[in-house]
Amino acid sequence: MTISSESETGLDGVLAEIRACRACLGLLPHAPRPVVMVTPQTRLLICGQAPGRRVHESGLPFTDPSGVRLRDWLGVDEATFYGDPRIGVAAQAFCFPGTDPKGGDYPPPRRCAELWRPRLLAELPKVELTLLVGGYAQEWALGDRAKAGMTETVRAWRDYAPAILPLPHPSWRNTAWLKKNPWFEAEVLPYLRERVREMLA
Repeated sequence: MTISSESETGLDGVLAEIRACRACLGLLPHAPRPVVMVTPQTRLLICGQAPGRRVHESGLPFTDPSGVRLRDWLGVDEATFYGDPRIGVAAQAFCFPGTDPKGGDYPPPRRCAELWRPRLLAELPKVELTLLVGGYAQEWALGDRAKAGMTETVRAWRDYAPAILPLPHPSWRNTAWLKKNPWFEAEVLPYLRERVREMLA
């Protein structure tokens, strides 16, 4: 799908185009199913990498074990996460990229972010905090400001506050990382939860 000069304007128009996007048709092992959850009231924007298989099937972001851990990090319950319009989710890529031979997900294709993110972000003027979840999202959003790797980028979280907070991915695959880096739960999560409380107060 390409952007027409007669494209609808405003957030509703951009979301309608995203949900109808078929730019990766034939390039994915399944039909595209863009998943995005934002409103004009979004103040907390969660930018992950790409939907996983379960999210592809449900059509809602973070309907998987990663979502359970993420909501715990945020200090919100499921009803708040999906029901409060001040919380939004817009991953770097909106469609599940498929599973690689090792059982993980393929990286998010850059074409999705290049096609949609500038237009979408321009329609979200109330965003106060963007969570960059995982290395791919951090590299895309931070560019030269990203550190040598995900761990160092997250460790330098104070350099990006208050508008941006880099996080590791909440996947179960990162459980060992969390045990190896206890400073994350000791330093970053209290700050994150306090910011979320303030925005949702």
